[in-house]
Amino acid sequence: MPLPQRLNRAHWPAGTFFALLAGLFGALFAGIVAWLAADQYGVLQTTESLRLKTIPQTLEYQRLARNLEVLRREGERVLHGDDAAARQQALFVVSLVASHPRLLEDERARALAGETEEFLSGMARGTHFDAAEQAHWERLSTRLTLLADDISVDGVNLANADLEQMSAAIQSGRYKLAVALLLAGVFLTVLLWLIRRHFIRPLQHIDRALSQLQPMGPPPALPASSMEEFQAIEGAIGQLHEAMRDSELTREDLERLATTDALTGLHNRRHFMHMAHGEVERAHRYGRPVAVGLADLDLFKRVNDTHGHAAGDAVLQVFAAILRETLRQTDWVCRYGGEEFAFAFPETTPTEAQALVERLRRRLAELDIAIGEGKRVRITLSIGLADASACPLEAALRQADEALYRAKTQGRNMTVLAGSDAGDEAEIDAEAEPVAPRS
Repeated sequence: MPLPQRLNRAHWPAGTFFALLAGLFGALFAGIVAWLAADQYGVLQTTESLRLKTIPQTLEYQRLARNLEVLRREGERVLHGDDAAARQQALFVVSLVASHPRLLEDERARALAGETEEFLSGMARGTHFDAAEQAHWERLSTRLTLLADDISVDGVNLANADLEQMSAAIQSGRYKLAVALLLAGVFLTVLLWLIRRHFIRPLQHIDRALSQLQPMGPPPALPASSMEEFQAIEGAIGQLHEAMRDSELTREDLERLATTDALTGLHNRRHFMHMAHGEVERAHRYGRPVAVGLADLDLFKRVNDTHGHAAGDAVLQVFAAILRETLRQTDWVCRYGGEEFAFAFPETTPTEAQALVERLRRRLAELDIAIGEGKRVRITLSIGLADASACPLEAALRQADEALYRAKTQGRNMTVLAGSDAGDEAEIDAEAEPVAPRS
């Protein structure tokens, strides 16, 4: 006899009937809960793997790929640098990157980096390269690029695998919840509320936090979650933000080290020449004025010999601060070497530049510079200026250097314009002598 007919003909006590239904529902619900628990455990395990293993490994892959790209770029500078000093500097960076511990840990990267360093070390000594050497470098450059891409893809795939596994577990949990909702109609409202409160909203917060995550932005603000797996994800997001910020700060530090003089904080010579070339070319293209200059601290060696190199460093740092305060934001200045400094003044005629540097010269000449132990010195500045609006940057700098030499030979502490007959007269004693401490 069919089961529905048997149930219709039987006499079932209400308590037993509802108890049977409750027991059946409870068994089904318990089975679904256990089913869901397995997925939740999988999400937790995947999250822990993502936080403790995958994300650090992915970041290491990205750093390795970035090092290979730096190796390729610096190799280009070794082969095509403006001068021998620039090529040697680029070769130093190549050697530094090639010996990075993380790069040495990867067999593919270690072999290719060693081959690249060996090739570039040989090429750095020459200035002209034949077609075979150029072709060899093109092959090395292509291999570096391809290996960097492969390593980046490996890192992304490593993270994608865990994320796909986590996504699959979450999607499976959703399907199982739907089954539970169909079997527990009365429980629908409460269950939806619980899902929204403890599952959907945390995912939305996590998605929003990930979409707005910026390396130098504020840390992601996530409300406290009652589920351990989401807490792990939120913690991983925080660690990811810290890692991104550290990576960005490292990149900025490397960029700053590559373009800045460590003692004075001014641009270094290589970066200045690059930027000044652009300004001069722009002036030539549009027929605009541009002036360049070279300045040298008078009798600076006497400060070092009399008071020590620490005193000389203090003088250089004070002068750098005066440069930043006196010059305009559009002007370019660098520590050209030792106590010599170079300038580029866009949209400025030589006469206007002369008026500007005269203010700088007078301000330095009138300043008592503290060098420690209650001692102070005064030091003066000789400056040579040249017009760069109608000649290459290098030619203008040579003219400025000749004008600087004239300023030195005519008594120091003056500004000489290339092509003029005389410089401005010194306003104070050019020698750097100690002065009495001031209160």
